[in-house]
Amino acid sequence: MWMGSLLTSLLGRIVLGVVVIVVAAVGWFYLQINPIFSSQGKVVTITVHRGESISTIASQLHASGIIASPFAFRLEEAISAISVAPGQYDLRQHSSFGAVRAVLTSPQVDVTAGLTLHEVAVDVANLMGATYGNQFAAVATQDVTPSTFSSPKSLEGLIGTGLYSIQPGESPRDLLRNMERRFVQQAASVGLTPTTTFNGLNAYQLVTAASIVEKEGYYPVNMPDVARVIYNRLQRGGPLQMDATVLYYLGQDGGTVTRAMLQTQEPYNTYLNTGLTPTPICTVSTIALHATLNPPPGSWLYFTLINQDGTMRFSTTFDQQLAAEKYAQSKGIG
Repeated sequence: MWMGSLLTSLLGRIVLGVVVIVVAAVGWFYLQINPIFSSQGKVVTITVHRGESISTIASQLHASGIIASPFAFRLEEAISAISVAPGQYDLRQHSSFGAVRAVLTSPQVDVTAGLTLHEVAVDVANLMGATYGNQFAAVATQDVTPSTFSSPKSLEGLIGTGLYSIQPGESPRDLLRNMERRFVQQAASVGLTPTTTFNGLNAYQLVTAASIVEKEGYYPVNMPDVARVIYNRLQRGGPLQMDATVLYYLGQDGGTVTRAMLQTQEPYNTYLNTGLTPTPICTVSTIALHATLNPPPGSWLYFTLINQDGTMRFSTTFDQQLAAEKYAQSKGIG
């Protein structure tokens, strides 16, 4: 009888201990998932690279102060089995796992160099629906989202490249602010700020020149020399004569420029108008910006594609240009 009572009491204590441990573990896990006693901190940006595991992402979230326990996050996500695309994500410190998951699995738009605002708006609409896309386009082309580089009625050329996670509840205007903010950071990384001047151009004009470099040079190796051609033509005072600017006005990306197109009087026709275009003609890469700020010395006034691999030949005289065009034609180009 006595031994039975002792065993019953011991078993009860063991069960009680297990219950306490389980309750404590569940409580701890719940507080990691929902940090209700922590005040939300500032917004920080993390970068997820292609192929990174949930474990690596959890460690980065913990190091940035977004979550308290990478172990709990890995455990919770093992149950949810989410997939995180590479890109940059803006997250608030001390967030719940649910809030983090919502951001990491949100739709993403990829802004690549050379895209126009219209093309980006179409991509946004494909992700978020026509209403959101139309609002994005409207805000991007109204004087309600001024850039620190200027106050144009368009953010053409003034949004940063890369992946953007469209977070829950994020408005088109907020998305554009993030894009403009990233552009400022990317431009600063190559030495371009709102107060920069170079070769007689202000910061906004330099972005405009870089956008033409982006479209005309296409390959990074060509961009510095294309920038030099643009500066030489501007200094000469004649028209830039860049096909990409004519195509931009017509809403075309590449293709043949016809005689009728060249004779169409419009602001972006650099065959009929001198100087730069009124605005940039596309989103620019840091490579194009760097090339525009650091053109090599040279007297070139012309260039033409001479090989399908993107090789261009740069010429100083028109006779040299004609010879380069003849060579390109012999290669089946042009």
